[in-house]
Amino acid sequence: MKKVLLGALALAAGLMTGVSAQAADALTLQLKWVTQAQFAGYYVAKDKGFYEEEGLDVTIKPGGPDIAPEQVIAGGGADVITTWMPAALASREKGVPLVNIAQPFKTSGLMLTCRKETGIASPADFKGKTLGVWFFGNEYPFLAWMAKLGLPTTGGADGVTVVKQGFNVDPLLQKQADCISTMTYNEYWQVIDGGIPESELVVFKYEDQGVATLEDGLYVLEDKLADPAFVDKLARFVKASMKGWAYAREHTEEAAKIVLDNDETGAQTEKHQLRMMGEINKLTEGSTGKLDEADYKRTVATLLSAGGEDPVITKEPQGAWTHAVTDKAGIE
Repeated sequence: MKKVLLGALALAAGLMTGVSAQAADALTLQLKWVTQAQFAGYYVAKDKGFYEEEGLDVTIKPGGPDIAPEQVIAGGGADVITTWMPAALASREKGVPLVNIAQPFKTSGLMLTCRKETGIASPADFKGKTLGVWFFGNEYPFLAWMAKLGLPTTGGADGVTVVKQGFNVDPLLQKQADCISTMTYNEYWQVIDGGIPESELVVFKYEDQGVATLEDGLYVLEDKLADPAFVDKLARFVKASMKGWAYAREHTEEAAKIVLDNDETGAQTEKHQLRMMGEINKLTEGSTGKLDEADYKRTVATLLSAGGEDPVITKEPQGAWTHAVTDKAGIE
């Protein structure tokens, strides 16, 4: 009788565990880039059980040079993505109805980093120079900046020559470009590690130039927001993610270690991730996760000012963001 009772209890416990596991709502997040401290908040939230506390089973899919988050979500490969707003708005205008549901990053980390020996001391000195630019959606802020400066990007003495930059800093190290695109938390330090000291560099932050656009927001497909259950799931996801970002700011070393533990490629180093985590914390500081409408309008105005033959967006977007998710999460 005792064995029967123990067996029944074990079966009941197993059933309860199964029900509990099934009760967790599955959600897939597609990152813009590879596993690194740029996405620490999400890895921390998963590692520390913040998603689990919200009844979520979150799968985090790393990105890479051959992965476009906008295409992944359009094809049903993710529920939510991280991407830069220019790319999201461009995709929306082209038929992929992305909506910003939260904005963990308050500040842009994008810069142009130049060799001081080129004689570049201000943006006025860009004329006639060769500039390295990332494409695949990352070129939009640059094009807007050049339009603001009145510099054509077709080369010549009165314009700038654009080098399609790979996701490395070789054009600057090898003197193939006078300036290259860098992020405050990543490529800038690759330049330093590549042997060029800070004293020989000049940097221009997009924030300081008044042409910064929002980066690393969270986006979903518009039609999915018609489902209250999905909105509720997203609200729990955003709430837990922001808890992860707050934890990362307070525990930099631990957050960097969590990122390293999730790097299946083994490509990342502790030194680089610690440094990156410190810089990323500066970009997320000041954000509750709720999109600031003024930041959104600034981004749109910057993109509309770019003009040119292939503009990022041709008109004011409609319905490109919502506070429904952060409001549901109780985020102010």
